Amino acid sequence: MAGAREEEFSRYVKEARPGLRRTAFLLSSDWFEADDLVQRALIAIHGRWESLEHRDRITGYARTIMIRMIISDRRSHRWSREALAEALPEPEPAGDPYALLGDRLVLMRALAALGPRQRAVVVLRYWEDRSVEETALAMGSGGSTVRSQTARALSTLRSVLRGE
Repeated sequence: MAGAREEEFSRYVKEARPGLRRTAFLLSSDWFEADDLVQRALIAIHGRWESLEHRDRITGYARTIMIRMIISDRRSHRWSREALAEALPEPEPAGDPYALLGDRLVLMRALAALGPRQRAVVVLRYWEDRSVEETALAMGSGGSTVRSQTARALSTLRSVLRGE
């Protein structure tokens, strides 16, 4: 019996991991941190796998776990992160001839300027095309909070993108 559950969980991980990894990257702006975030979320799900009833909604549950983890991580590291005062020692990457990729890099830098809750709202609302209610449910907050976070995030993105 336990072998069947492990097999089912393994199948779920193989199917859902690429999408979860993309979402985690949009939340964190770092592939290594995204991998860690997905792994931590999957560990949390594995611990509760037997008690989860709605297996068709587990990916949404995993996203909620990742959002809460990154908000918690960023909140606890807010005062301990080192802020760079000078330019990075590595040169900027060479310009890519593909315009869409360049636009994507600009957008990723702009997303990195947002706080974790605002980034989560933007990712859920516009990248995953969720409604205000679905976003509020995933984040564990009210619809008015989601709307205000969205407005603030879009304002910040506009100002950052104007500077680019």
